[in-house]
Amino acid sequence: MPTRVSEALVLRTYPLKEADLVVSFLTRDQGRLRGVAKRARRPKSAFGSGLERLSHVRMAYFQRETRELVNLDSCELIRSQFGLASDYWASVALDYFAEVAEQLLPSAEANEKFFRLMLAVLDFLRPVGGSDRANAGRVWRAVTYFSLWAVRLSGWLPELHVCLGCGSLLDDPGAEDGRPERAFFGRGRAGLICGHCNRLPGSGSSWELSAASRSTAAEMLRTPVAQISRTDWDQATAADLRRFLVQQIEAHVERKLVTAPLLEQRTLAP
Repeated sequence: MPTRVSEALVLRTYPLKEADLVVSFLTRDQGRLRGVAKRARRPKSAFGSGLERLSHVRMAYFQRETRELVNLDSCELIRSQFGLASDYWASVALDYFAEVAEQLLPSAEANEKFFRLMLAVLDFLRPVGGSDRANAGRVWRAVTYFSLWAVRLSGWLPELHVCLGCGSLLDDPGAEDGRPERAFFGRGRAGLICGHCNRLPGSGSSWELSAASRSTAAEMLRTPVAQISRTDWDQATAADLRRFLVQQIEAHVERKLVTAPLLEQRTLAP
């Protein structure tokens, strides 16, 4: 079979033998693939820095029908994420993007929308000047946006304005104070439930998803990440929405994400 060339994002690498690497990568046209890069761990490897985490590359490879792993010939670096590696939160976000993509995406199933999603959040993460706090806020916006759309594109995003238990509309103002109905989520639950259903016996432990976060989610589903109206993001912004989305991901992949708790830990002491 002739060599194929695809635009790709490197998700993860694993050592193989003394000098080789197994590479998990997401292509624009063929989905997630795994391949062997021979002699990639040698100092003068032809792959250079192209196999670093989430490097945007043009990958050359060939695949035999009887083998699961493709053979990697070379990769041409289009854009590196090296500039983000020195920022702790951005670095953890990169690990999170890669882990979620590797867990959610089936092998060899094209998903160009997911590929474009990853390019969009990687581009948005890049500092554009301004304060360190403003650039840190870009991480939380990018992670929230990515998580929401990763669940949406996988077909697992439930209705965010309807109670899973009784079917009532969560966006309707309450009879007493005129505010939207409260919404709750919990592990093992496929969607949101209203305050009444949350008080029923057997509802289990739960967390609230605020009306503000539900509004943010609605905007993100119709607006590019760079055009979201709220700009003063920090770690607490939409944290409940990220927790809800991570629970949805973990429920469907049937494993805990390693990187998700790192994103929600408190700010590191100086």
